[in-house]
Amino acid sequence: MSVPQVEPGSFRDPDTRVFHFNGAILRYLTPRALADWQQLSGTRFFERLTTKRQLIPTTRVSGADLPALDEKWAAVLKHETVPLVSYPYEWPFSMLKDAALLQLDVIQVALGEGMTLKDATPFNIQWLGCRPTFIDIGSFTTYQPGEPWMGYRQFCELFLYPLLLQAYRNVPFQVWLRGSLEGIPAKQIQSMLSPLDYFRPGVLSHVFLQAKAQARYEGSNRNIRADLRHAGFSDQLIKHNITSLRRLVAGLQWRPSTSAWSDYQHTHTYASADLQQKTAFVQQVLMPRRWGIVWDLGCNIGVYSRLASQYSDYVLALDADHMVVDRLYQELRSENVSNILPMVADCANPAPSLGWRGRERQSFASRGSPELILCLALVHHLVIGRQIPLQELIEWLAGFDAELVIEFVDRNDPMVQHLLRHRSGQDFDYSPATLEVALAGKFANIKKETLESGNRILYHAKGNRTQS
Repeated sequence: MSVPQVEPGSFRDPDTRVFHFNGAILRYLTPRALADWQQLSGTRFFERLTTKRQLIPTTRVSGADLPALDEKWAAVLKHETVPLVSYPYEWPFSMLKDAALLQLDVIQVALGEGMTLKDATPFNIQWLGCRPTFIDIGSFTTYQPGEPWMGYRQFCELFLYPLLLQAYRNVPFQVWLRGSLEGIPAKQIQSMLSPLDYFRPGVLSHVFLQAKAQARYEGSNRNIRADLRHAGFSDQLIKHNITSLRRLVAGLQWRPSTSAWSDYQHTHTYASADLQQKTAFVQQVLMPRRWGIVWDLGCNIGVYSRLASQYSDYVLALDADHMVVDRLYQELRSENVSNILPMVADCANPAPSLGWRGRERQSFASRGSPELILCLALVHHLVIGRQIPLQELIEWLAGFDAELVIEFVDRNDPMVQHLLRHRSGQDFDYSPATLEVALAGKFANIKKETLESGNRILYHAKGNRTQS
C-alpha cells in the first residue's frame, strides 16, 4: 500500500485522524493534539499502563517514508496493531463490564496527573485476547479546572445502561448497541426498568436523576459547563463519581439460568471414540504449519479454539449463544490467554457495516483474513435450523479464501432429528452428496474422514478453485 487509507471510523475527533499505511496504524495530530500528546507521553501513568498493555503502545514517528498529508497535521503517532477489531455489540456481558472498568481506571489515573478524556465510548477499547486495551490516544487532553467529566453521559449510554439492562432485566444488550451506535438514552432505559428496579444500585442516581436532568436542560439555552464552573465544580467531584461508578459496575452480575448450549459438554451426542477421532483429525490439519488467524465458528465451550491456539497466532472464537461466550471469556481471562478472542456472533446474521455512510463500523466479514476456518457441528443448525441453503453456506465460507475444516452431521443424529421435527413438511437439500458437490465447486483439494459411529463426516478443504 503506497497511499495511506483513512480509517473511516476516526472522523469524529477533528484534532486527530487514523490512517492505515503499509501495514502500520498511524494517527495524525493537529498542533493542539500534539500538545496533548506531549503532556501525555511525559506522565507516569502513560508508561505504567502501556507496559501493562492497558494502553495501546504508541510512539511518535517521523521520516521521509511517511506519507505527506494536509498541512493541518503537526505530528504522527504509530500505534501497535491489534490482531482483530471487535465492537461492543459483539461482546458478552463480562467483556463489556471489564471494558467499562478499564475506561474508568484510565480516566481516574489521568485526572491524577492533570489530564482527562474527551469521551467515554467502548469503541475506544479493543482486545488482545482477553485483555482489554485502550486505543484512542487522541482522546487524552489537558483537564481544565472547573470542567465536568465530558464523557459521563456517553459512559452511561454505552457502558452502564447496557450492563444494567442485562444485569437487572436479563435483556441482552447486543441488539441495542448494534441498533444504535450512540447507545441507550437515559429516558429509554428508564422506560425498560420496573418500579422495583429503582431500589437497585445505580438506578436512582444514574438513570432517574440523569433522565430528569436531561429533560430539564433539553432545548435550554443555558451553558451547563458555565453553570457547573460557577457552582465550584472540581476534579474531586469527578473522581468521586468515577469511584462510585466503578464500585457499581464491579458489583453488577448477570445470572442467567441456562441457555440452549450452556450445558453442551454434558448433553452432546458424541461417542467417546468419535470425539477422539474428531480431535485427531483437526490436530492433523493444524500441525503442519503455523497459522496466522483461525476462526472457530460455533465454538461453544472453546475446545477446538484452545487446540487451534497452540498452532496459530490468533483465534477468533465465535458463537451466537451469549452465555457460552461469556463463560468462555471468563475462563480464558482467568488463564490469562492472550491469543483467543471470544465474540458473540451469529453466522446466519453477522454484523453488517454500520454508521456514517455504512463505513464507520466495518462488517464482520471485512475485518479479518483467516487462514483456516473451523466449522464443526454447525452446518445442520444453519441449514435446517436457520434455513440457510447449503450451497450458499459453502459459497460464503469459500469467499474468505481460507482452508476449511467442516463437519457434516447425518440425519440419523438425535440433534438433526430434533431440528427436522421443528421443520416438519419442509424439504432440505441436506446430504453428504450435496455438501461434497458444493465443496468440489469451490476447493481443489478435499480430504474426507467418516467418524467411527458413521453419523458424522469431517472434511478438510483447501485450494481455492478460482486461484488454482
